[in-house]
Order: sequence, then structure tokens, then C-alpha cells
Amino acid sequence: MSVVASQRAFFGVSALAFAVCAAVTIVWSSSMSAMGGMPMPGGWTMSMMWMVMPGQTWPGLAASFLGMWMVMMVAMMLPSLVPMLWRYRRANGPTGERRLDLLKLFVALGYFLVWAMFGMAAFLLGSALATTEMQQPALARAVPIAIGVVALIAGALQFTSWKEHHLTCCRELPGHGALPANAGAAWRYGLRLGVHCSFCCLGLMAILLVVGVMDLRAMAVVATAITAERLAPDGERAARAVGVVVIATGLLLMARAV
Repeated sequence: MSVVASQRAFFGVSALAFAVCAAVTIVWSSSMSAMGGMPMPGGWTMSMMWMVMPGQTWPGLAASFLGMWMVMMVAMMLPSLVPMLWRYRRANGPTGERRLDLLKLFVALGYFLVWAMFGMAAFLLGSALATTEMQQPALARAVPIAIGVVALIAGALQFTSWKEHHLTCCRELPGHGALPANAGAAWRYGLRLGVHCSFCCLGLMAILLVVGVMDLRAMAVVATAITAERLAPDGERAARAVGVVVIATGLLLMARAV
């Protein structure tokens, strides 16, 4: 298969995976919205996704959340991951097509394993906070202001050297022959890329979690910001622009809460 044909096939499969995961995420989000939520002190509503439903167990709730999380992550991260996977393929030069496909699969598996671990940590923290908020009305009343504070911190994080370092690592192009063309190296590269990406996205993902992890508008905005940072010619400038918008949003949220 020629390089052009291989490229078309790869991007076609990636587009199909994105479309399927985006569609499933939309359906899942709609079903969660139809369930409503629990009104909380302070005038906000807690999503039912943090609560064990009748006949459901905590392990079952965790498995459901993780499944939803991973489908959502594929839809959100593929637009910025696919170009990196293609550059990884080109960096491995004359390796056979089937072997290249396998190597890209190992990179993707390592990458999304990191996001699965991130999702499980988010579930444990989110469910613990939800339980505490239901037991402590005073804490629940502070949630609207806390959301604004999280947004301000996330916006400020966009201007730090820590953010710049991880963003640079996310955007770094593997050189030709720089990585051994074997499954172990591909797996480790995917893990490393996933760690840098999750750290780079920490602030933006925190906003998504506090605003509403299944809120389609929030998902679309966060996914757009992440993709812009990765693919824009000047990623650092894009990150700072996102930071300005996030800080302004945090101030607006705090003003509304007050």
C-alpha cells in the first residue's frame, strides 16, 4: 500500500472512531440529562452520575462511569492525537504497513490507559465529594463559588512554565528513527505521551469535572481548547489565549455565585 493510500485509510478509520464515540457520548449525555439531578443547597443541581441508583453497586457505578469516560475521552482527544500518531508512523520509516498499524495501536492503548487511570481518580474524588456535599449543607452552598475558584486556578495554570513544559512534550515530534520500531517502545511512548497530555490538560479537565462531565457544551469547548493548543502553529500563545478566556469565565462564575 502506498503512503498516500495508507494515510487515507488511517484518517478514515480515525474519523469513523471519532464519529462513533461522539455519537455514543451525545446519546449518553442526553440520557443523563433526562434523569435530571438532585437540587442542592446553594441553587445548583448534582448530577445523578455520582450516585448509586436502586439495584446498583459502587463497583457497577464505577464501571459505568469509566466506560462513559473512555468513550468521551476518545471523542475529545482523537482530533489532537491522530496527527501525532501519523507522525509517529512516519518516524518509523520503512517498517512494514501491518507492523506500523500494530505500533500505532500500542501507542494509542498506552495513551488511553493513562486517561483511564485519570478517569478512575476523577470518579473516586468526585463520588467522595458528592457524598460529603450531601451530608454537609454548608459545603454544598459553597460549590458555586468553588467552581469559579477552580476556573480561576485553571486559567492561571495556562500561563505557568509547568504547563508550557508538558505542552511542549505533547507537541514534540519524534525524529526519524528516534524510536525503536517495537511494541515495547510504542507502548512506553504512548504512556509517556498520555502522562504529558493529562498533566497538560489538568486545569481544563478540572473545569469539565466541576461544570458537568457530561455537559455537551462544556465537552465541546474543552475539546476545542485542547485541540487548538496541540495543533496551532504557536501552541504556547494558544494556551495563554485559552487562559485569558478561562480566567474571565471564572470571574463571571464567581460574580454570579456571589
